[in-house]
Formats: sequence, C-alpha cells, structure tokens
Amino acid sequence: MMAWLLHFGQLLLATCIGIVPIAAIIIGFQLLVIRKPLANPKKIAVGFVYVLFGITFFLEGLEMTLFPLGKLMAIQLTTPAFLNIPSLHTLNWADYYWLYGFAASLGFATALAEPSLIAVAQKTEQLSGGAISAWGLRFAVALGVALGIALGTFKIVTGTPMYFYMMAGYAIVALQTIFAPRSIVALAYDAGGITTSTVTVPLVTAMGLGLADTLPGRNPLLDGFGLIAFAMLFPTITVLAYAQIADWLNKRAALSKS
Repeated sequence: MMAWLLHFGQLLLATCIGIVPIAAIIIGFQLLVIRKPLANPKKIAVGFVYVLFGITFFLEGLEMTLFPLGKLMAIQLTTPAFLNIPSLHTLNWADYYWLYGFAASLGFATALAEPSLIAVAQKTEQLSGGAISAWGLRFAVALGVALGIALGTFKIVTGTPMYFYMMAGYAIVALQTIFAPRSIVALAYDAGGITTSTVTVPLVTAMGLGLADTLPGRNPLLDGFGLIAFAMLFPTITVLAYAQIADWLNKRAALSKS
C-alpha cells in the first residue's frame, strides 16, 4: 500500500508540473493582460483540484489496466496455440484474420466511446440544424478508425513501409476534398484529431507495441508505433465520404421531387 501511495504521489507531482504552467498562463493573461478578476475563484480552484486528481487517476488506470490489456490481447491473438500452428514462422499475412477483426472492432468501439468525439458530434448537429447527424458523424469517424487500425495492423504483420500507406491515404483525401461539400471539409480534417484521445490512444498503442513485440522479425520501436497515424487519417476519408454520399442523396431527392 505504501509503495502504491508513493507511486501515486510521484504521478500526482508529475501531473502538477504539467498542468500548473497552463493554469499560470491563463490566470496571468486574465489578471495582467485583460486586467479583470477571475469569476468564481473558489469554483475554479475546486475544479483545478478535480482536474489534477482526475488526470492522475486516469494515468494510473492506463498503466494498471488498459496498456496491459491491449498488449495481452495482441499477444494472445498471435500465439501458435491460438492459431493452431507449430510456429509463427510458418504463417503468412492472411492467417491473422482474427487479429485484423479484433483491431477493427477495437478501433470502432473506442472511437464511438471517445468523449471528445461525442461532444463535437453533438455540437455539430446543433450548429448544422440537424443536417449533420451526431450519430451519423460518430459512426463515420468510428468506421474510419476501424479501417485505419485494421490496415495499420496489416502493416505491422507484413512489415511494409509506412509511407506507402500515408502517401496513398492523403492522395485520396486530397481528391475527396475537391468534390466534398465545403461545409464538411474542415470538420473532416479535424475528425482524426478528435477521436485519437483519452480512450483510443492508450489501447491502440498498447496493442501495436504488444503485436510488434510478439511477431518474429518485428521491432517494437520501429514497427510498434504508427497505428495512431492510421487512426487519424482514415476518419478524414470516411467523414468526407459520408458527406459526399449525403450530398448526393439530397440532390437525388430534390430532383425526384421536381
């Protein structure tokens, strides 16, 4: 118990070191530049304490649960016993279909549960007057993350260079941007950054590192990272596609009425 309290105290101190400068900048500008007192200083102080302890508990939870869980699942799905083979060296990329399915499911579920995505989707539906559905946007982003994580897992399994996927992906995005409705372009580009947050990043990173550490010939440092880049790229593609399909359906409906 004492060892855990000591570890938690060190983590809390590290969190304070990271958060205090942000608070100092905001409060400093409020008092020295804007020159107005803080509204509800007691409430702000209590909220600041909540933030410090909340982030600390969250980081502790990641270290105790999410990171080991993601790594464990990647290891279990690539063991010879699960795949019913004598050795991993006898496999080719097609034999890892359960791994691709798990990666896609994990990406979809974590993106759909991402708090930042929920907040942005609700605000988008409100500002668009219902033209962009919150659930439709969340589903499109989650589908993009699922496709991206599955493809990123394939990249780790095959060991192919990452720049092939990034160049092809951003070429698709550039082409979509030309034809997509202007009202959705900025939101689509933000979609990847919105969803790669508190829930998605820890699990996906842990899975990638565990997978690269298990597969023969893969280096965790060289091959274990990069899944987050896939998770950021593909939601842009799927959100732009969602907008293009919705725009096409609306135009088709308008023509049929006329």
